[in-house]
Amino acid sequence: MGEAVGLVLGLVGLGWVAAALDAGLGGAWRGAMGVPLGEVARLVTQRRRRTLVPDGLLVRTGIVALLLAALLAAVVLPVGEAPVLDTSVGIVWFNAMEVCVWGALWLVGWGVNSVYPLIGGYRFLVQGLSYELPHMFALITVALGAGSLRIGDVVAAQRELWFVVWMPVAFVVYLISAAAMAFWGPLGQPLGRDVAGGVPAELAGADRLLFTIGRYALLIVVAAAAVPLFLGGGAGPVLPGWAWAAIKTVAVLCVLVLVKHRVPAVRMDRFTEFAWVVLIPLALVQTLVVGIVVLP
Repeated sequence: MGEAVGLVLGLVGLGWVAAALDAGLGGAWRGAMGVPLGEVARLVTQRRRRTLVPDGLLVRTGIVALLLAALLAAVVLPVGEAPVLDTSVGIVWFNAMEVCVWGALWLVGWGVNSVYPLIGGYRFLVQGLSYELPHMFALITVALGAGSLRIGDVVAAQRELWFVVWMPVAFVVYLISAAAMAFWGPLGQPLGRDVAGGVPAELAGADRLLFTIGRYALLIVVAAAAVPLFLGGGAGPVLPGWAWAAIKTVAVLCVLVLVKHRVPAVRMDRFTEFAWVVLIPLALVQTLVVGIVVLP
Protein backbone atom coordinates (compact mmCIF):
# COMPACT_ATOMS: atom_id res chain seq x y z
CA MET A 1 0.00 0.00 0.00
CA GLY A 2 2.83 2.39 0.84
CA GLU A 3 4.48 1.74 -2.53
CA ALA A 4 1.21 2.48 -4.36
CA VAL A 5 0.73 5.78 -2.49
CA GLY A 6 4.35 6.72 -3.13
CA LEU A 7 3.92 5.92 -6.82
CA VAL A 8 0.88 8.15 -7.19
CA LEU A 9 2.46 11.02 -5.23
CA GLY A 10 5.64 10.68 -7.27
CA LEU A 11 3.76 10.82 -10.56
CA VAL A 12 1.83 13.91 -9.43
CA GLY A 13 4.95 15.70 -8.20
CA LEU A 14 7.07 14.84 -11.24
CA GLY A 15 4.18 15.77 -13.52
CA TRP A 16 4.07 19.21 -11.96
CA VAL A 17 7.84 19.57 -12.35
CA ALA A 18 7.72 18.49 -16.01
CA ALA A 19 4.84 20.84 -16.84
CA ALA A 20 6.51 23.76 -15.06
CA LEU A 21 9.84 23.10 -16.79
CA ASP A 22 8.03 22.89 -20.12
CA ALA A 23 6.33 26.23 -19.45
CA GLY A 24 9.60 27.79 -18.32
CA LEU A 25 11.50 26.78 -21.44
CA GLY A 26 8.53 28.07 -23.41
CA GLY A 27 9.22 31.55 -22.03
CA ALA A 28 7.17 31.70 -18.83
CA TRP A 29 9.97 31.37 -16.26
CA ARG A 30 8.54 33.97 -13.88
CA GLY A 31 5.35 32.04 -13.09
CA ALA A 32 6.36 28.61 -14.36
CA MET A 33 5.39 26.73 -11.18
CA GLY A 34 1.89 28.17 -11.30
CA VAL A 35 1.27 27.46 -14.99
CA PRO A 36 0.17 23.81 -14.46
CA LEU A 37 -2.34 24.83 -11.79
CA GLY A 38 -3.68 27.61 -13.99
CA GLU A 39 -4.11 25.22 -16.91
CA VAL A 40 -5.94 22.72 -14.70
CA ALA A 41 -8.29 25.44 -13.46
CA ARG A 42 -8.93 26.63 -17.02
CA LEU A 43 -9.77 23.19 -18.35
CA VAL A 44 -11.93 22.23 -15.38
CA THR A 45 -14.16 25.25 -16.00
CA GLN A 46 -14.18 24.89 -19.80
CA ARG A 47 -17.17 23.33 -21.54
CA ARG A 48 -16.75 20.11 -23.49
CA ARG A 49 -16.69 20.45 -27.27
CA ARG A 50 -18.84 18.16 -29.42
CA THR A 51 -18.42 17.28 -33.09
CA LEU A 52 -21.08 15.85 -35.39
CA VAL A 53 -22.10 12.30 -34.31
CA PRO A 54 -18.95 11.40 -32.32
CA ASP A 55 -18.58 8.02 -30.67
CA GLY A 56 -18.37 9.21 -27.10
CA LEU A 57 -17.67 5.76 -25.69
CA LEU A 58 -14.60 5.29 -27.89
CA VAL A 59 -13.30 8.77 -27.08
CA ARG A 60 -13.68 8.38 -23.32
CA THR A 61 -12.25 4.85 -23.44
CA GLY A 62 -9.18 6.13 -25.30
CA ILE A 63 -8.66 9.03 -22.88
CA VAL A 64 -8.90 6.80 -19.81
CA ALA A 65 -6.79 4.07 -21.46
CA LEU A 66 -3.94 6.55 -22.05
CA LEU A 67 -3.72 7.41 -18.36
CA LEU A 68 -4.31 3.80 -17.30
CA ALA A 69 -1.55 2.51 -19.59
CA ALA A 70 0.94 4.92 -17.99
CA LEU A 71 -0.10 3.91 -14.47
CA LEU A 72 0.05 0.17 -15.21
CA ALA A 73 3.47 0.57 -16.83
CA ALA A 74 4.68 2.36 -13.69
CA VAL A 75 3.68 -0.39 -11.23
CA VAL A 76 6.76 -2.50 -12.11
CA LEU A 77 9.19 0.39 -11.53
CA PRO A 78 10.92 0.42 -8.12
CA VAL A 79 9.52 2.98 -5.68
CA GLY A 80 12.24 3.15 -3.03
CA GLU A 81 13.38 -0.44 -2.62
CA ALA A 82 10.58 -2.38 -4.35
CA PRO A 83 7.96 -1.86 -7.07
CA VAL A 84 4.22 -2.07 -6.52
CA LEU A 85 4.17 -5.20 -8.70
CA ASP A 86 7.33 -7.27 -8.42
CA THR A 87 6.88 -9.68 -11.32
CA SER A 88 9.48 -11.91 -12.95
CA VAL A 89 8.55 -10.47 -16.36
CA GLY A 90 8.59 -6.79 -15.42
CA ILE A 91 10.27 -5.65 -18.65
CA VAL A 92 7.69 -7.50 -20.75
CA TRP A 93 4.86 -6.02 -18.66
CA PHE A 94 6.30 -2.53 -19.06
CA ASN A 95 6.52 -2.85 -22.83
CA ALA A 96 3.05 -4.39 -23.10
CA MET A 97 1.45 -1.49 -21.24
CA GLU A 98 3.26 0.97 -23.50
CA VAL A 99 1.79 -0.72 -26.57
CA CYS A 100 -1.68 0.00 -25.17
CA VAL A 101 -0.97 3.67 -25.93
CA TRP A 102 -1.37 2.82 -29.64
CA GLY A 103 -4.97 1.78 -29.09
CA ALA A 104 -5.69 4.71 -26.78
CA LEU A 105 -4.64 7.38 -29.28
CA TRP A 106 -6.32 5.63 -32.16
CA LEU A 107 -9.64 5.43 -30.26
CA VAL A 108 -9.53 9.16 -29.49
CA GLY A 109 -8.55 10.12 -33.04
CA TRP A 110 -11.22 7.92 -34.60
CA GLY A 111 -14.01 8.44 -32.08
CA VAL A 112 -14.38 12.22 -32.32
CA ASN A 113 -15.36 11.91 -36.00
CA SER A 114 -13.16 14.75 -37.25
CA VAL A 115 -10.50 14.88 -39.94
CA TYR A 116 -7.53 16.33 -38.03
CA PRO A 117 -7.73 14.00 -35.01
CA LEU A 118 -8.01 11.06 -37.42
CA ILE A 119 -4.85 12.17 -39.23
CA GLY A 120 -3.11 12.47 -35.86
CA GLY A 121 -4.20 8.92 -34.99
CA TYR A 122 -2.81 7.58 -38.26
CA ARG A 123 0.44 9.44 -37.65
CA PHE A 124 0.85 7.77 -34.28
CA LEU A 125 0.28 4.33 -35.78
CA VAL A 126 3.06 5.02 -38.28
CA GLN A 127 5.26 6.35 -35.49
CA GLY A 128 4.52 3.30 -33.37
CA LEU A 129 5.46 0.90 -36.15
CA SER A 130 8.73 2.82 -36.46
CA TYR A 131 9.83 3.10 -32.83
CA GLU A 132 8.57 -0.17 -31.35
CA LEU A 133 11.22 -2.52 -32.76
CA PRO A 134 14.20 -0.34 -31.74
CA HIS A 135 12.53 0.10 -28.36
CA MET A 136 12.10 -3.65 -27.91
CA PHE A 137 15.71 -4.33 -28.89
CA ALA A 138 16.90 -1.77 -26.33
CA LEU A 139 14.86 -3.51 -23.63
CA ILE A 140 16.06 -6.94 -24.77
CA THR A 141 19.66 -5.72 -24.49
CA VAL A 142 19.05 -4.65 -20.89
CA ALA A 143 17.43 -7.99 -20.04
CA LEU A 144 20.31 -9.85 -21.70
CA GLY A 145 22.89 -7.88 -19.73
CA ALA A 146 21.09 -8.62 -16.44
CA GLY A 147 20.17 -12.19 -17.33
CA SER A 148 16.62 -11.52 -16.16
CA LEU A 149 13.35 -9.82 -17.09
CA ARG A 150 12.75 -8.75 -13.48
CA ILE A 151 13.47 -5.04 -13.10
CA GLY A 152 14.82 -5.56 -9.59
CA ASP A 153 17.41 -7.96 -11.01
CA VAL A 154 18.34 -5.36 -13.64
CA VAL A 155 19.05 -2.83 -10.88
CA ALA A 156 21.06 -5.40 -8.91
CA ALA A 157 23.16 -6.19 -12.01
CA GLN A 158 24.34 -2.56 -12.08
CA ARG A 159 26.03 -2.53 -8.67
CA GLU A 160 29.47 -2.52 -10.26
CA LEU A 161 28.77 -0.59 -13.47
CA TRP A 162 25.66 1.19 -14.74
CA PHE A 163 24.32 -0.15 -18.01
CA VAL A 164 24.45 3.30 -19.60
CA VAL A 165 28.27 3.03 -19.51
CA TRP A 166 28.59 -0.17 -21.54
CA MET A 167 25.22 0.02 -23.36
CA PRO A 168 25.27 3.66 -24.55
CA VAL A 169 23.66 2.87 -27.90
CA ALA A 170 20.78 1.05 -26.22
CA PHE A 171 20.33 4.04 -23.89
CA VAL A 172 20.16 6.55 -26.75
CA VAL A 173 17.79 4.29 -28.71
CA TYR A 174 15.62 3.99 -25.60
CA LEU A 175 15.43 7.77 -25.14
CA ILE A 176 14.48 8.32 -28.78
CA SER A 177 11.83 5.63 -28.68
CA ALA A 178 10.60 6.95 -25.32
CA ALA A 179 10.06 10.40 -26.85
CA ALA A 180 8.20 8.75 -29.75
CA MET A 181 6.09 6.69 -27.37
CA ALA A 182 5.07 9.78 -25.40
CA PHE A 183 4.58 11.65 -28.74
CA TRP A 184 6.84 14.31 -27.31
CA GLY A 185 9.03 17.07 -28.74
CA PRO A 186 10.34 16.48 -32.27
CA LEU A 187 8.28 13.27 -32.36
CA GLY A 188 5.05 15.01 -31.41
CA GLN A 189 3.62 15.08 -34.94
CA PRO A 190 0.46 13.17 -33.86
CA LEU A 191 -0.30 16.47 -32.07
CA GLY A 192 1.22 18.63 -34.81
CA ARG A 193 0.18 22.24 -35.37
CA ASP A 194 -0.18 21.56 -39.09
CA VAL A 195 -3.21 19.37 -38.29
CA ALA A 196 -4.69 21.80 -35.75
CA GLY A 197 -3.31 19.88 -32.79
CA GLY A 198 -3.91 16.38 -34.11
CA VAL A 199 -5.48 13.73 -31.89
CA PRO A 200 -6.84 16.05 -29.15
CA ALA A 201 -7.85 18.83 -31.57
CA GLU A 202 -11.55 18.46 -30.73
CA LEU A 203 -11.09 17.80 -27.00
CA ALA A 204 -11.95 20.47 -24.45
CA GLY A 205 -12.77 20.76 -20.78
CA ALA A 206 -12.39 17.65 -18.62
CA ASP A 207 -11.64 15.47 -21.66
CA ARG A 208 -8.70 17.65 -22.65
CA LEU A 209 -7.47 17.75 -19.05
CA LEU A 210 -7.46 13.96 -18.66
CA PHE A 211 -5.75 13.53 -22.03
CA THR A 212 -3.03 16.02 -21.05
CA ILE A 213 -2.54 14.35 -17.67
CA GLY A 214 -2.24 10.98 -19.41
CA ARG A 215 0.38 12.33 -21.79
CA TYR A 216 2.50 13.81 -18.99
CA ALA A 217 2.09 10.62 -16.95
CA LEU A 218 3.40 8.63 -19.90
CA LEU A 219 6.35 11.02 -20.29
CA ILE A 220 7.21 10.67 -16.60
CA VAL A 221 6.95 6.88 -16.69
CA VAL A 222 9.28 6.49 -19.68
CA ALA A 223 11.75 8.89 -18.02
CA ALA A 224 11.50 7.06 -14.69
CA ALA A 225 12.01 3.69 -16.40
CA ALA A 226 15.40 4.82 -17.72
CA VAL A 227 16.63 4.98 -14.11
CA PRO A 228 16.36 1.26 -13.17
CA LEU A 229 17.07 0.13 -16.72
CA PHE A 230 20.24 2.15 -17.40
CA LEU A 231 21.16 4.46 -14.49
CA GLY A 232 21.57 2.05 -11.58
CA GLY A 233 18.17 2.63 -9.98
CA GLY A 234 18.37 4.32 -6.59
CA ALA A 235 22.12 3.75 -6.20
CA GLY A 236 24.02 6.76 -4.89
CA PRO A 237 25.88 8.11 -1.84
CA VAL A 238 24.38 9.67 1.32
CA LEU A 239 20.78 10.09 0.13
CA PRO A 240 18.18 7.29 0.33
CA GLY A 241 17.39 5.26 -2.78
CA TRP A 242 14.06 6.94 -3.52
CA ALA A 243 15.75 10.37 -3.51
CA TRP A 244 18.41 9.28 -5.99
CA ALA A 245 15.74 7.69 -8.20
CA ALA A 246 13.80 10.98 -8.16
CA ILE A 247 16.92 13.04 -8.95
CA LYS A 248 17.85 10.81 -11.88
CA THR A 249 14.27 10.85 -13.18
CA VAL A 250 14.20 14.66 -13.08
CA ALA A 251 17.53 14.72 -14.94
CA VAL A 252 16.09 12.52 -17.74
CA LEU A 253 12.95 14.67 -17.80
CA CYS A 254 15.08 17.79 -18.18
CA VAL A 255 16.79 16.26 -21.20
CA LEU A 256 13.47 15.31 -22.83
CA VAL A 257 11.89 18.73 -22.17
CA LEU A 258 15.00 20.52 -23.42
CA VAL A 259 14.95 18.44 -26.61
CA LYS A 260 11.32 19.45 -27.16
CA HIS A 261 12.28 23.14 -27.18
CA ARG A 262 15.56 22.83 -29.06
CA VAL A 263 15.00 20.18 -31.76
CA PRO A 264 12.58 20.79 -34.66
CA ALA A 265 9.74 18.43 -35.48
CA VAL A 266 10.56 15.32 -37.51
CA ARG A 267 8.33 14.25 -40.38
CA MET A 268 6.86 10.76 -40.04
CA ASP A 269 8.36 9.46 -43.29
CA ARG A 270 11.84 10.61 -42.28
CA PHE A 271 11.53 9.15 -38.80
CA THR A 272 10.35 5.84 -40.26
CA GLU A 273 13.35 5.68 -42.56
CA PHE A 274 15.71 6.66 -39.73
CA ALA A 275 14.24 4.03 -37.40
CA TRP A 276 14.49 1.16 -39.88
CA VAL A 277 17.78 2.11 -41.52
CA VAL A 278 19.71 3.48 -38.52
CA LEU A 279 18.12 2.69 -35.14
CA ILE A 280 17.34 -0.99 -35.67
CA PRO A 281 20.82 -1.93 -36.98
CA LEU A 282 22.49 0.04 -34.17
CA ALA A 283 20.27 -1.61 -31.56
CA LEU A 284 21.05 -5.05 -33.00
CA VAL A 285 24.79 -4.39 -32.94
CA GLN A 286 24.50 -3.27 -29.30
CA THR A 287 22.59 -6.46 -28.45
CA LEU A 288 25.25 -8.54 -30.20
CA VAL A 289 28.06 -6.86 -28.24
CA VAL A 290 26.29 -7.41 -24.91
CA GLY A 291 25.54 -11.01 -25.85
CA ILE A 292 29.22 -11.67 -26.61
CA VAL A 293 30.23 -10.17 -23.24
CA VAL A 294 27.71 -11.93 -20.99
CA LEU A 295 27.10 -15.28 -22.66
CA PRO A 296 29.62 -18.10 -22.02
